[in-house]
Amino acid sequence: MDTKIGSVDSCKSATCTDLCSLPTNGFVSTVQNSAVPFNSADATLGRHLARRLVQIGVSDVFSVPGDFNLTLLDLLIAEPGLNLIGCCNELNAGYAADGYARARGVGACVVTFTVGGLSVLNAIAGAYSENLPVICIVGGPNSNDNGTNRILHHTIGLPDFIQELRCFQTVTCYQAVVNNLEDAHESIDTAISTALKESKPVYISVNCNLPAIPHPTFSREPVPFMLSPRVSNKMGLEAAVEAAAEFLNKAVKPVMVGGPKLRVTKACNAFVELVDASGYALAVMPSAKGLVPEHHPHFIGTYWGAVSTAFCAEIIESADAYLFAGPIFNDYSSVGYSLLLKKEKAIIVQPDCVTIANGPAFGCILMKDFFVALAKRLKRNTTAYENYHRIYVPEGLPLKCEPREALRVNVLFQHIQKILSSETAVIAETGDSWFNCQKLKLPLACSYEFQMQYGSIGWSVGATLGYAQAVPEKRVIACIGDGSFQVTAQDVSTMIRSGQKTIIFLINNGGYTIEVEIHDGPYNVIKNWNYTALVDAIHNGEGNCWTTKVRYEEELVKAIETATGDKKDCLCFIEVIVHKDDTSKELLEWGSRVSAANSRPPNPQ
Repeated sequence: MDTKIGSVDSCKSATCTDLCSLPTNGFVSTVQNSAVPFNSADATLGRHLARRLVQIGVSDVFSVPGDFNLTLLDLLIAEPGLNLIGCCNELNAGYAADGYARARGVGACVVTFTVGGLSVLNAIAGAYSENLPVICIVGGPNSNDNGTNRILHHTIGLPDFIQELRCFQTVTCYQAVVNNLEDAHESIDTAISTALKESKPVYISVNCNLPAIPHPTFSREPVPFMLSPRVSNKMGLEAAVEAAAEFLNKAVKPVMVGGPKLRVTKACNAFVELVDASGYALAVMPSAKGLVPEHHPHFIGTYWGAVSTAFCAEIIESADAYLFAGPIFNDYSSVGYSLLLKKEKAIIVQPDCVTIANGPAFGCILMKDFFVALAKRLKRNTTAYENYHRIYVPEGLPLKCEPREALRVNVLFQHIQKILSSETAVIAETGDSWFNCQKLKLPLACSYEFQMQYGSIGWSVGATLGYAQAVPEKRVIACIGDGSFQVTAQDVSTMIRSGQKTIIFLINNGGYTIEVEIHDGPYNVIKNWNYTALVDAIHNGEGNCWTTKVRYEEELVKAIETATGDKKDCLCFIEVIVHKDDTSKELLEWGSRVSAANSRPPNPQ
């Protein structure tokens, strides 16, 4: 039966449960219907694209105007239900679409030809790495210039208009160049549906003289996307479940670990139900934090090798069988390839494949189907969780700061923990915030996001803008280092302009601390800014924004009280001054192991 990707109302903003219960994507139906015709002013390419975005759940598009996309922007603005948000630069527009897609399930940005496209490219690459469907729309040159030897502005000075396209081919799953109206309808629909099916970004280039021209193919209301759900190979599924059940049922202390691909497969709920049925201890990889509820009775924390949360690694690595659901084992998540796991003990469940130990592997099996079927076959076994419960010792609290004593990072995050609730979401920037935020205990429905696979510093500013725009009912708490903030600071302006109420904790320690712990050098020291004064200048008396600078715990307590009290409807920017060497112990351990992996000598030739 076909599954309809419906209106904005049906694409709710994002708790993990919402995202993971969205329909599984499939192919686009080509069935037509006798919809009500539009008048000619609305029967244009630009309005069709706008209606499609609204239909799949996009109500905000992040953009930077340029002469090749201005007419298209006019038509996007004219679409009821679509809000155009102007960003300070294309990179942040792309990061904002990334953050929006994390909350809504899909995001979109609009930039201009080449100078805009190549600027947003880094953000689109990050969305690709994180399996996020982002619709990247570029205003292209006039269709009459295609195939000529003319040299256009915004190019590298050659009569070659596909340089931008070639760049996007490696970081998007589909590219549509719309240079005529006859097949524009099909090209746009195919691109958008492919983004939803593959959960990857797509590139749509629209020649600048086409968006406002009426055409018969756009004369009727767009037929709703009908995405048929993918189905598992029934015999393969049965064989995989039988083999996995036999493998796990004979284990003494099996465990389960959730990975980041639970999101793309919409399998979070099925995975939790599998844990409920089996009684196994439950952990998550760092990039899957927030995808399963941390209040689950068998949750034991984050498995991250040597920098796991307390007692978690000991239970996982001592298990005689472990099921990993949608894992990504890269050098960062494996702490420099130092995980103490054995392949012969593992079941690896990827989006459409199950591998048991050293073999066999079963293909054409959807993760959600596998979990649902396996839950009916597993014997209940709580041994691993009971072992964890026996050895677990509650974590100690940071030493309380003396009056006027320099604020410590661990004290900062102790206070951040206290303001988390079901009405908040946490965004962690690349850096030491990765490790400090991993230790936060997320209340029910408190969302959490960070970019672990791509790890682009500065990502969080744009992502915070996009995420907060997607879920205005939540208050976003962003933890950003000073080095990262300097890369993308401008779009705090867009947050203020959009009336957002985010709390930004700017952690000022004078440099790129995460890189210091991997390989130190003078290049990791940055010029210090007066960050609160900068944000005050950006605010410039327009909109709601409150800033403060804190150096001591008592100042921090007062600032948080103000941000959550009198200024709860403002964007609050709290600059936290800490010592340059004040880092989490996890970063110290992780940095030394990643450094060792990076510095391995070449293999003998």
